[in-house]
Amino acid sequence: MKELTPKKIVLELDKYIIGQTPAKKSVAIALRNRWRRQQVDKPLREEISPNNIILIGSTGVGKTEISRRLATLVNAPFVKVEASKFTEVGYVGRDVESMIRDLVEVSVKQEKSEREKTVLEQAKINAGERILENLFPKSDTSVMNEEAIERQERTRDKLRKRLLAGDYENRIIKIKTKSSAMPLMQVMGPIGMDDITGNIQDMLSNVMPQQNKSQRLKVEEAREVFIKEEAEKLIDMDDVIKVAVHRAEQNGIIFLDEIDKIAGSENSGGPDVSREGVQRDILPIVEGCTVSTKYGQLKTDHVLFIAAGAFHVSKPSDLIPELQGRFPIRVEMNNLSRSDFVKILTKPKNALITQYMALLKAEEVEIIFLKGAINEIAAIATELNEKMENIGARRLHTVMTSLLEDILFQLPDKKITEMKLDKKMVQEKLSDISDDEDLRRYIL
Repeated sequence: MKELTPKKIVLELDKYIIGQTPAKKSVAIALRNRWRRQQVDKPLREEISPNNIILIGSTGVGKTEISRRLATLVNAPFVKVEASKFTEVGYVGRDVESMIRDLVEVSVKQEKSEREKTVLEQAKINAGERILENLFPKSDTSVMNEEAIERQERTRDKLRKRLLAGDYENRIIKIKTKSSAMPLMQVMGPIGMDDITGNIQDMLSNVMPQQNKSQRLKVEEAREVFIKEEAEKLIDMDDVIKVAVHRAEQNGIIFLDEIDKIAGSENSGGPDVSREGVQRDILPIVEGCTVSTKYGQLKTDHVLFIAAGAFHVSKPSDLIPELQGRFPIRVEMNNLSRSDFVKILTKPKNALITQYMALLKAEEVEIIFLKGAINEIAAIATELNEKMENIGARRLHTVMTSLLEDILFQLPDKKITEMKLDKKMVQEKLSDISDDEDLRRYIL
């Protein structure tokens, strides 16, 4: 983290997201400030709060992608939550604390996954011994002399080498595995019952005896089961939970999407009462409070919140003043232009054109997008966004799907090994759709 300066963070984000430099700079500074806070002496360190951010922009401009890539960059626990979810009525709706419980759950899974990687080699060795014992059970050494014991060990060494060489991969063996607990019926009640249901299930699984079930599997399939079981035995789950909770507290990122949906204007009434209620529920979590989870209590004081919304109907100032104060940084994101679309199609590591080239390569077909074709795809996507609802970069997905639909349907075809798409082919394929408003409404 020390080497990850704000400039380097922006460079990493540039590999996947085109443009939106102000937003990238803001999140890069917020991320770097976390490391800076850790270097401060403890009494003052606890007083330094994260500068939460509101990203303002239309759908498809990269709000979610920036936040997700930022979390991936530092391997931080990350949760995306839609604020409108908390306005739903009845048991369908969820209480706002569920976002913190989800964050801890993600953190525990991340920590456990990382620990499993460190014990993987030992788990493989232990799994190999279990398979060997299953294939060739040991004789009772208490009734054997030293020579017989040594002979048995030599034989087992030979069999172990053959097992490692893959000689027994297709042999069927009978193994016993832990059966998963019976799923509980969903409890329908007040908001927040989803977590209570999980706690009840955990308690019952501890009280009820663990049952084993027998399975007949090939050696290669049984090995995967044994490796997983052995890895779990080698991991100290109490330590995993302790580290995971601390990790969520200090490094957790919560992306609060559609925050504009809970921002009501002053003149409106009715449902906006519910929206303001949701804002007041979210407020203590963003301000900093202690939330009880099944893994223990978690303080939210240093969790980074990145909120996002289009704010077409409302504006950030429509949020209650207390909540506005907890999001001091506001960044307005730009709508994507034609030149941005060209870059999105070609520049990022996971560029859309690169993805389709890889998909067609699976069918042993090489597809080449000429420069004219790329420019035309970008032009059509820009035009459609202007004439219809502006859905940003997601429009490229709909355009590319319509363009390549027939090609993807025809394959595999031994006669087709290479395809070149030029400007004329793109125009012929998409001109009818882009010109016909009725077709455009349903297809693009």
